[in-house]
Amino acid sequence: MSDDLNRQIFKEEAYDLLGELEGALLELEESPDDMALVNQIFRALHTIKGSGSMFGFDDIAAFTHEVESTFDMVRNNALGVTPELCGLALRSRDYIKLLLGATEGDEVDSTERQAILQGLQALCAGEPVAGAVTPDPADAPAPPEAVQASYVSDEPLAGEFCEYRITLTPKAGTKTDESSLESLFVELGGLGDFQILGRPGDTAAGGWNLSLKTDITADNVRDVFFFVDADLAVDISDSEGMPVLVTGALDVSLPAGPARLKADEAAFNEDEDLEAPRLGEILIQSGDVTEADIRDALSKQKPLGQILAEEGKVAPEKVEQAVRRQAEAKEQDASRKQQEALSSIRVAADKLDYLVDLVGELVIVQAQITQVVSERNDPTMTALAEELERLSDELRDSTLGIRMLPIGTSYSKFRRLVRDLSGSLGKEINLVTVGADTELDKTVIERLGDPLVHLLRNSIGHGIELPDERKAQGKPAQGTIYLSAEHSGGEVLVRIKDDGRGMDPTIIREKGIERGLIAADAELTKKDLLKLIFEPGFSTAKEVTNVSGRGVGMDVVKRAIDSLRGSIEIDSTLGKGTFITIRLPLTLAIIDGLQVRVGDGYYVIPLSLVEECVELAASDMDESSRQRILHLRGEIVPYVHLRDWFGVEGDSPPIEQIVITGVEGSRVGIVVDTVIGEHQTVIKSLSRVYKDVEGISGATIKGDGSIALILDIPSLVRRIIVESS
Repeated sequence: MSDDLNRQIFKEEAYDLLGELEGALLELEESPDDMALVNQIFRALHTIKGSGSMFGFDDIAAFTHEVESTFDMVRNNALGVTPELCGLALRSRDYIKLLLGATEGDEVDSTERQAILQGLQALCAGEPVAGAVTPDPADAPAPPEAVQASYVSDEPLAGEFCEYRITLTPKAGTKTDESSLESLFVELGGLGDFQILGRPGDTAAGGWNLSLKTDITADNVRDVFFFVDADLAVDISDSEGMPVLVTGALDVSLPAGPARLKADEAAFNEDEDLEAPRLGEILIQSGDVTEADIRDALSKQKPLGQILAEEGKVAPEKVEQAVRRQAEAKEQDASRKQQEALSSIRVAADKLDYLVDLVGELVIVQAQITQVVSERNDPTMTALAEELERLSDELRDSTLGIRMLPIGTSYSKFRRLVRDLSGSLGKEINLVTVGADTELDKTVIERLGDPLVHLLRNSIGHGIELPDERKAQGKPAQGTIYLSAEHSGGEVLVRIKDDGRGMDPTIIREKGIERGLIAADAELTKKDLLKLIFEPGFSTAKEVTNVSGRGVGMDVVKRAIDSLRGSIEIDSTLGKGTFITIRLPLTLAIIDGLQVRVGDGYYVIPLSLVEECVELAASDMDESSRQRILHLRGEIVPYVHLRDWFGVEGDSPPIEQIVITGVEGSRVGIVVDTVIGEHQTVIKSLSRVYKDVEGISGATIKGDGSIALILDIPSLVRRIIVESS
């Protein structure tokens, strides 16, 4: 069971890393010289590979190792960042995700794996990739001189084997058990021929002498220790005992003492074919030098900072300042990582859902207690009820805040969609995202993903023109799609805007008449015409493609947004582009509502949709007119009686109340007997018996235990507009 739990934890963390990897690759494609992104990609791949090997995902570890090796060449300036490399890396990311999703025993098609690896091998060898443009070798960046100068000993070229001697020593005041390094030794074993040579002479201090024969660089060997959960000093030397420094590092505190000689000389003499003797050992055995001479020679190896200072390249005090800054940076980085590890915890989504349900029940009980206390007029109980209400409100807000995620977590998926789809259509499109830190309920973000994909596909397929067409219209060849999110009161506004061809109201009208959606002589505003694109099966595409033309998409978007209790508005200018605005509630669990009464029944209207409340006297109604409209400050507002809509028996009061609601830019009145006031509404789903009742989206429990129905205002508004037109 423990192994299954660890494998599940690995999968969850790997999915997070793949999301980070996708975003970094898309940014790297736009900024190919950003080595910070290269290092970020390398670390993500390295973590997936190491953890995958540790938890038995050998196929993932083996495949990721090949991709990681390619980015190791990029880190060492042996390979440049090209669109071909980023494309193959994105395909690699998708393949790793496919392997993660495969259940045990499933066979994953290896065709894509082979194609990716062949493409990476071709890139590393400088050969043309199928369907790709070969980069000019003259454009490849040369290794910086400063990087070359930072080596004390030569490192192997890619593909060549080299032997490293590694000494691990617990730092002062710490003690490391060998069992805690088991995963480290397993990973080192996966890099080549790995041996544990023995323990240092001072076993009280602990430590290990290791040997590794591999074709990767010392930088990559040292990277393995980056993820070790132990406080160890790591010394890496070559086969000659010469210390190997990290590329570009500035650290005068690196050990300048002698490299350790072989611990067991007798074992060396028994089988000389196991490994070649080092230079110092040969000279000692021949009697030409003593061990003390070797120690003295090795002690003269100088740190990089000292060398630069002696050559007059930099002042000694500057070196000291740099060393202090380096030490401070290392300390801050270690502290930051420790704080990040302590300040976050992974919690299953179903546990959060259960917590929100419990908080909802608590809110209901609190409302019941408040109502009972108000009837008894007890000052002590009233004070306690008020304190309980305050605590329950804070607990509600805190619990809902736990479920809130920044919408930017889904932005990388949309950038990938625009990149791949625009490339397949031969279009040049730049996606600009704004408001990535805008928070929404986790469920809302998940259910919003598909509608946004449909809208972006429409912008790419229908909206943005081909480069030549754009140039002919005086536009830049590259089109732009803006995706933004922002808070607006108790809502979140998500906007999608493109600078494409826009929508032609004339064509939309013709299609509407053709499909029988509107009469041939109907007079509709531009806004009403644009709403026709949300009708099922409506499409203006002249041919069916893999992107559009089947009339499926915008009606799906409309239904999805309605199910989130949101609204969608659209505006478009022919030749300039389309602007879509989506309004969404912050959460789907608990909302602020306006409680109203009709007869003996109670209803709740989402407060975010309420604009104002006005009185409606019987004398104000025109019984001779079939249309129910209200003249409100010079504006005509249609309305509906809830009493008539739900067939409530009894007579209406002499003076009724109209709740004016605003949805999708339209104002509609809801006539009720009495407006009671604001009500904190815990949303409860209705059974399947009532799911198709038009005008109701859910229910809530009042303080006295009775039920109040939550009105589906968008569906009511659409019905009222149709009846009043």
